Amino acid sequence: MQVTETDRDGLKRTLKVVVAKAELDERFNGRLDEIKDRVQIKGFRKGKVPVPHLKKVYGKSLMAEVLEQAVQDTSIKAMKERNERPAGQPRIEIEDADKGSVERVINGESDLAYSMSFEVLPAIAIADFSTFKLERLLADVEDADMERALNEIVERNTSFEPEEGRVAADGDMLTLDFTGKIEGEPFEGGSAESANLVLGKGQFIPGFEEGLIGATAGDERTVKATFPAEYPMPNLAGKEAEFDVKVKTVSRPVKPEIDDAFAAGLGAESLDKMKEIVRGQLQRELDGAARVKLKRELLDELDRAHMFDLPPSLVDYEFANIWRQVESNMKATNKTFPDEGKTEDEARAEYRKIAERRVRLGLVVGEIGEKNKITVSQDELRRALVEQARRYPGQEKVVYEYYEKTPGALAELRAPIFEDKVIDFIVDAAKPVDKKVSKEELLKQVEEATQKDSE
Repeated sequence: MQVTETDRDGLKRTLKVVVAKAELDERFNGRLDEIKDRVQIKGFRKGKVPVPHLKKVYGKSLMAEVLEQAVQDTSIKAMKERNERPAGQPRIEIEDADKGSVERVINGESDLAYSMSFEVLPAIAIADFSTFKLERLLADVEDADMERALNEIVERNTSFEPEEGRVAADGDMLTLDFTGKIEGEPFEGGSAESANLVLGKGQFIPGFEEGLIGATAGDERTVKATFPAEYPMPNLAGKEAEFDVKVKTVSRPVKPEIDDAFAAGLGAESLDKMKEIVRGQLQRELDGAARVKLKRELLDELDRAHMFDLPPSLVDYEFANIWRQVESNMKATNKTFPDEGKTEDEARAEYRKIAERRVRLGLVVGEIGEKNKITVSQDELRRALVEQARRYPGQEKVVYEYYEKTPGALAELRAPIFEDKVIDFIVDAAKPVDKKVSKEELLKQVEEATQKDSE
């Protein structure tokens, strides 16, 4: 194999690779040896087909396989020998393909010559993490949060008992039939039978629940309600509807007492143990929120500390993904760029910068992980897969099969785990300053950091 660099422009490379006819012959003969004992041709015993006859029958198809494998092997070898890491799949072009060169190579008459164009990953000098100025916020669970959480548990476990003659009020559950119409015509999804509705929960569009306050079992009412302007179904957004409603039952809420028996019914040993579990969950939520803010600061530091040329193809790919999502969101919300106070060109420029930041940070995180031998274990990947499957009760088998059969799916599952492990590694090295704050201050700073992410 002979490799010659024919072009170099920034991170772009073009190489000419020549694979000698002798090497191709050797590869071809080796392939013949692999199949000769398996091939069965009429008139010959299995494994006894003469080589010349094999070449006559399978020669061209085998040589095509040999050429494909030769290109794959030699292109990888060429980059490895040059100690270059490609940013993506190289573009391969057979020289003089339109002049019959491929046919001559397949016929064993000439060398294989092709060009490969690709972008290389840049060399990245990793910054000194100890110079990063990071602040880790610490907030404790407050008594009011505990009381609120316990009340929510009670609400979720509230039962309802029908009560004859009861006048519907907030908190009551109504069982009802209804038919919705817009301009006198029924619309899809606007009707139901024996539907349960808890008043005051905002489960339906504005005006519907309010129109049922004071109802009793057996009442028939016409309720007017208006779909919000931002309603996800454009044919209904902003429109006023009338609902013919028949109230079947009005049920009063029956809230459980918060005691050891209640806790036992939820699987806890005692009320104190349940409170301990709830407090622990709330604390994990606060710690998770604090991590969001710390991670944002850390990524900002990484972005500022690492400047290098980016492979254009990676930026183009990331920008295309972002832009596709932007267009989809704007279509779903029926908005335009002028509604956002900018032109399309200005928006493209902004999202291009976001794409560049993401690519830069992705390369830096990958480099840090590789240099420090940070990996994702099979156990970690398995736990993530189990957690993913749990999100779809009853469909666990389908989820597992998807990850088994879909190329790249496991890589998508591995990526956030790898990133989190690299982030933890950097945080340990950077030694952030701990700062005690209230829950309100923590959430305020997290919201500000999240808004920056969306800008």
